[in-house]
Amino acid sequence: MAEVTDFTQFTDFTAFVRAHSTTLLRSAFLLTGELAAAEDLVQDTFLRLLPRWSKVAAADVPLAYVRRSMTNNFLNGRRRRAGHEMLFADPPERGYDSDQAGLLSDREVVRGLLASLPPKQRAVLVLRFYDDLSDAQIAADLGCRQGTVRSIVSRSLATLRAETERRSRPRDISPTNGNLR
Repeated sequence: MAEVTDFTQFTDFTAFVRAHSTTLLRSAFLLTGELAAAEDLVQDTFLRLLPRWSKVAAADVPLAYVRRSMTNNFLNGRRRRAGHEMLFADPPERGYDSDQAGLLSDREVVRGLLASLPPKQRAVLVLRFYDDLSDAQIAADLGCRQGTVRSIVSRSLATLRAETERRSRPRDISPTNGNLR
């Protein structure tokens, strides 16, 4: 890993980090679903790009370069960790009921819905609706065709609609109406 020796390059990097960290952190949070993981993702992306910051700064849109790097870092990290996950035939029972007040918050609902999607679908929706990128920009970031991006958006939104509909259906109430006989 090469060290940054040019002071001007370092100050350009620092200025970029200060100017765009909040935007990148928001996107990373939507990708990961956790603040700590989002902070790690942004920091890891900046650490990977620092040694070659002159190449990043020379890009037409440095923010797009960094965003693409962060998205690829997220997707590659998910692939690496997938081999280390432990799978259970029967998941353990939950020892508590979910926080009903937390479910009412729109942010929590959106975050939960995004977390239910596979990483690539989540990444496409975050880039489209939160970072306001076009199909062409998303396709360039992810290295796929624009038609693939549109297809992923369509499938993802259909999945979110179905999940929202499922969550909004009333639950079955027992014949005893909750009373013990």
